[in-house]
Amino acid sequence: MDRIGDVLGALPADLYTTDPAVTARYLTDFRRFRTGASRAVLRPRSTAEVQRIVALCAAHGVALVPQGGNTSYCAAATPSAKGDELVLSLERLNAVRGLDAANLSLTAEAGCVLSVLQEAADAEGLMLPLDLGSRQSCQIGGNLSTNAGGISVLKHGMARDLVLGLEAVLPDGQVLDVLQPLRKNNTGYDVKQVLLGAEGTLGVITAVSLKLARKPAQTVTAFLAVDDISTLTAILARAQQLTGENITSFEYISHHSLALLLAAQPALRHPLAAPAEHYVLLEAQTCSPVLALEEAVAQLLEALMGEGLVTDGTLAAGAQQRERLWHLREHIPEAEVANGGSVKHDISVPTSVLPAFIAGAAALVTAHGAGGRLSIYGHVGDGNVHFNVVAPVGVEPAGYKVWLEAEVSPRLYDLAVGMGGSFGAEYGIGVVKLDLLDRYGDPAKRHMMRALKAALDPANIMNPGKVVRA
Repeated sequence: MDRIGDVLGALPADLYTTDPAVTARYLTDFRRFRTGASRAVLRPRSTAEVQRIVALCAAHGVALVPQGGNTSYCAAATPSAKGDELVLSLERLNAVRGLDAANLSLTAEAGCVLSVLQEAADAEGLMLPLDLGSRQSCQIGGNLSTNAGGISVLKHGMARDLVLGLEAVLPDGQVLDVLQPLRKNNTGYDVKQVLLGAEGTLGVITAVSLKLARKPAQTVTAFLAVDDISTLTAILARAQQLTGENITSFEYISHHSLALLLAAQPALRHPLAAPAEHYVLLEAQTCSPVLALEEAVAQLLEALMGEGLVTDGTLAAGAQQRERLWHLREHIPEAEVANGGSVKHDISVPTSVLPAFIAGAAALVTAHGAGGRLSIYGHVGDGNVHFNVVAPVGVEPAGYKVWLEAEVSPRLYDLAVGMGGSFGAEYGIGVVKLDLLDRYGDPAKRHMMRALKAALDPANIMNPGKVVRA
């Protein structure tokens, strides 16, 4: 019995491709950890076509792997190597269905690239607050399926915090339509939240209604040098106070990460006269054209330097300089790749203890990491730090990374969890972090997740083996 053949035979030929030259780009995860196999990639153009595909797969017992922009760090959108799953690409569901400026909302299909939605909001004098380094390639459906974070979480929240309504196809082929862009809709369980962060294991998100914000009339960006990492929380508190809670980003960059980037991209220049151990990229925004935001940030910088919390700093003089400062923050991963890649630890701890975690984790790598090079950066304003380790110079990266993940990474996760933190801040689980979920996840939560999976997807056709073990 050829179940996949039966599914494909019941679909129009223009809804899928079996050409290996085309399907190959859907089969390897973003970090090239895993390459799977699939006889075909399904490319529906409407919710009705997604519904038809899911219903057929449910009837024939064929598993589906929903895929957006394929930017997952945890191989959440990669099929297994068995070749018994079909990839369901949402890339052709890419229409903006509507933008209601008065309601501060936008409704779009799951395959819309994030930057396209940002541009649509910008054209109406509004802003979509979700913002990631992968904005030019990630798709909004994937952003919701992984509950993406990004650089504006401090003020605007995670992806789930921006969702007003949702449309999705459930594993049995039913269409869940709670797409209304309502801020109040107290009519029973908030079922859309079950699908947010589920990584395609409970259904296929096809459309979403999102909150918009008013476009900033003023943006002030500062790059600060900090000698004592323990002062980060105090600096954040002062910044929020003196700007009237208008801090949108508070990003940390370690000396190690900046040095890696400047060495990998020699055309870049250090923004300050002298190096420091730690840096903060701070940004404040307001939609008000009359508030004196630049003056407030200038006074903040003066106060921080006067109190010895900051040793040096610069304010971006215009959009071009702002872009150069953000380039430093957003291209650190490229510097890691240029050095053979890194072991990534996507850590979240309470903001109050984040400096202590960074210091403690750095000491663990120094003591046990056999010369591994640190690359530490992240959204410290919301307690999320990317604590990455690059192989020593002259050491073969692949073998070193395997060794470090086995011998050192557990020490870092133990430290984070012991501080009330999490091993997964914004990357999700996929298949890469299933073992970590088994080790550190709350047993009752894992039980509830398995129960939800069994209730909504008893045949286990939706992204099997991801997030919840079979």
